[in-house]
Amino acid sequence: MASTNNLIIVESPAKVKTIKKFLGKQYTVDATMGHLIDMPKSSLGVDVEHDYEPKYITIRGKGELLAKLKKEAKKADRIYLATDPDREGEAISWHLRNELEKDEKNKAKITRITFNEITKNAVKNALKSPRDIDMDLVDAQQARRVIDRLVGYTISPLLWKKIRKGLSAGRVQSVALRMICDREAQIAAFIPEEYWSLDAILLHGKKKLTAAFYGGEKKQALSSEAEVDAILQKIGKDDFIVSDIRKSERRKKAPLPFTTSTMQQEAAKSLGFATSKTMKLAQTLYEDGYITYLRTDSTRIADEADAAARSFIAAQFGEHYVNGGSSVQSKAQAEVKIQDAHEAIRPTSLELSPEEAKAKLPRDEFRLYQLIYKRFLASRMSAALYSTESVKLRAGEYVFTLNGSKLSFDGFLSVYMTEEDKAEKDVSLPELTVGEQLSLDSFDKEQHFTQPPAHYTEASLVKALEEDGIGRPSTYAPTIGTLLARRYIAKEKKNIFVTELGLAVDDMMQKNFPTIIDTAFTANMESLLDSVAAGKTKWKTIVENFYPDLEEAVEKAQAEVEKITIRDEETDVLCDKCGRHMVIKYGPHGKFLACPGFPECRNTKPYVEYAGFTCPDCGAECVKRRSKKGRIFYSCSRYPECEYMTWSKPKEAVVGEKKDGDIFVAPSTDTNPEPVMPD
Repeated sequence: MASTNNLIIVESPAKVKTIKKFLGKQYTVDATMGHLIDMPKSSLGVDVEHDYEPKYITIRGKGELLAKLKKEAKKADRIYLATDPDREGEAISWHLRNELEKDEKNKAKITRITFNEITKNAVKNALKSPRDIDMDLVDAQQARRVIDRLVGYTISPLLWKKIRKGLSAGRVQSVALRMICDREAQIAAFIPEEYWSLDAILLHGKKKLTAAFYGGEKKQALSSEAEVDAILQKIGKDDFIVSDIRKSERRKKAPLPFTTSTMQQEAAKSLGFATSKTMKLAQTLYEDGYITYLRTDSTRIADEADAAARSFIAAQFGEHYVNGGSSVQSKAQAEVKIQDAHEAIRPTSLELSPEEAKAKLPRDEFRLYQLIYKRFLASRMSAALYSTESVKLRAGEYVFTLNGSKLSFDGFLSVYMTEEDKAEKDVSLPELTVGEQLSLDSFDKEQHFTQPPAHYTEASLVKALEEDGIGRPSTYAPTIGTLLARRYIAKEKKNIFVTELGLAVDDMMQKNFPTIIDTAFTANMESLLDSVAAGKTKWKTIVENFYPDLEEAVEKAQAEVEKITIRDEETDVLCDKCGRHMVIKYGPHGKFLACPGFPECRNTKPYVEYAGFTCPDCGAECVKRRSKKGRIFYSCSRYPECEYMTWSKPKEAVVGEKKDGDIFVAPSTDTNPEPVMPD
């Protein structure tokens, strides 16, 4: 480089630290610490009377940082804006460029660079290929921000006025809530239907084989015990004769490398991580140079990385483990909403194995890195092969079936298995021949009932949002986080349930803003935003077609909707000052118990739940508490007499009389201080 003083500006200090490791002294690297410029929080920030022009201001508290960056820019010969390679990152660079170009001398110095991974080669190659700000990407981000601001800042005050303070509505958030409410309604309306299964336990020598009832010439459902008994009567003592044997090979294709959505889903299923935790860990791994960019819905892999992976597999496992084709998205997938042509999520280098990474990374970062590493490696490997056998047996006019399956070549399964793969076991059948007769040991008939749709989990909700085209990779985790924070939904174990408050908000949205919560409308909006990013549509055209209908609906709702009262959840805990049943309230630090007699009675208590096990030191019940940083820990209910505390439940925990989640009536904190667990 001819320049001797180059300034690279990224978003986070972690990126600064990583990039500084492999650039020389002629480069100064600094961070914006996220957004510097945004619309004001205290007002709408969109001039609906004058072409929907957004109003941008320096974010409170960022003035000194912006001044510092301007000072560094003045000294630099070249300025590289290196924020994230997506629409939001492009907008951050655009705002920063506008600020820096207030000094005319900076105009010729500023360029934009992007890299999909924070490695020496990626950064140096980016520096060789600077470009201008992509205003199509910026405009797509502006359109999203303006539309989301118009929805949030016009509907949320209505929710405050008609239901309760502190509520919010959002373009993606409200659709997600509608989907959850729909699922809950389906579960509530579900009527179980009876059905039966019938197995014949057959003897082949000393080995017992379980053959499932199929039917006659066509598959037959069994809906009652009477049907089953009639079949058993017809079969009587008929022999079971092998009528058909079919052997074949089944291929299980290697999985595609992770997108943001599939990473969140698999981390939830395999590691038990919430979507927000997965994204936080992935952000750290990206900024520290371990993985490629984490917000993507593409499964594309760069040619260089693909070739390196195939060479690695051939060397480590043998040529027959290398996928002869390519594990890439289908043409149909490639044509749909790919986030700015990113790569899939992969490790930046296969040379850093999970075994080596374990010594460098904290436990949860390592677990996610290992999942990403193995998934990427598997995506470049051969399919797994199964030898399958299907046997039909005749008993009179009825057919029963035996199915066998055995893994004959492990392929990608040698490095990566989902929970479903692990559950699939080999089933071997003995050598049978057509015409062979098997003797009957017994019949096994069993009653079943159809099950309602499953409650959403974070993983299944993310999958549903993606399939319906709702939101983008960067929005899934914040959307779920907002619904939980607003207490529209609650989680029990992994299942998501809608609360009374969530039902009230959804009902108001359904009746007054049906378009906003329509999945097809929201998916179409995403397509329109993609069209802006591709330079095919003007962003203000989308806004001016959207806002008038929203404004009319808000005005109508303001006049017609009556105030809704949401009752606080009552507990069995009695107020020790006035005797009323205390209710659960929510404050800045979570739940607490309060007397419903406020303001006459102002009594409050901490909200503490039993942990479901006893203290190993004194035998009293243990309770769940939260640290100052919000982490759950466990302590003895007799604190401070007993000072037992732990971050995790003991493996040999003794089950207590109180159930996990029952409310513990804590003594007054005036006389009994709460335990403090250092984070």
